[in-house]
Amino acid sequence: MKVEKTVIALGFFDGVHRGHGALLRKAAERAGELGAVPAVFTFDRSPREFVTGTPVPLLNSNDDRRDIIRRVYGIERVIFARFDQAMMTMGWEDYIQMLVRDYGAVHFVAGHDHRFGHRNEGTVALLQAKCAELGLGCDIIPEVEIEGITVSSTYIRTLVEQGDMERAALFLGHPHCLSQTVQHGKRLGRTIGIPTVNLVPPPHVLVPGDGVYIARVCLMDGSSYAAVTNVGTRPTVNNGSDLTVESWMLDFDGDLYGQSIRVEFYKRLRDEIRFDSLDALKAEIRRNADDARAYFASKA
Repeated sequence: MKVEKTVIALGFFDGVHRGHGALLRKAAERAGELGAVPAVFTFDRSPREFVTGTPVPLLNSNDDRRDIIRRVYGIERVIFARFDQAMMTMGWEDYIQMLVRDYGAVHFVAGHDHRFGHRNEGTVALLQAKCAELGLGCDIIPEVEIEGITVSSTYIRTLVEQGDMERAALFLGHPHCLSQTVQHGKRLGRTIGIPTVNLVPPPHVLVPGDGVYIARVCLMDGSSYAAVTNVGTRPTVNNGSDLTVESWMLDFDGDLYGQSIRVEFYKRLRDEIRFDSLDALKAEIRRNADDARAYFASKA
């Protein structure tokens, strides 16, 4: 069977930040020139997690990585390969040959520090040399800096943990987001006129530090709503130690239980606080809603 030719961007792409964006834009550009499909080849889990056996906190779930790569950068094909013993021990030349044979690679795009193959023996210099030998194209993308700081997933993870969503968005090139299926909560919000949608973050996926955020909830039909989102344990209602991401969608009336939504985080408003009464909590959330409306109005 003939394999469709592709231009493949190589990397893990956690966060899909502006540095990754430079690779993805180049891949899309080259694909257009070559009449090929722009693609990403990545892994279903962090190689470091597989090698060490220690969970690695990530900015995105696989679903969110795929969505951002497609939605923001127009990459048509996102390949999640299973990172297992066979992949870990594959030699760097065999790795390139596999991508050509199985995925139709005619051109590669990689970052300046990309490593691949067994024991990370593959370097960008070896990639370029092998591509020249095989008659394939190859672009190596230099590091991207903002305000003198190298754009990296590690730096952005720190910003997200601190709740600095505006600076995280500067380095990401888009709002930090979390997509999940809406879960049933305790429905307390409905009793005080503030119905919420509740998400349970996937294991090992970072969420912003505990607090209240200006957010936007995006539905699968393409519509979106300004929101006030609480990340934490909801101390006023004695939620225990379970972490939840709970959003009050402004100007929305409907039932989203069981549906997939995307929450985009824009700005941290305050710490998560234990209030003396539900009335005090309700009043503060309504003030937060006014802040959210004003924020998005200022961006219109």
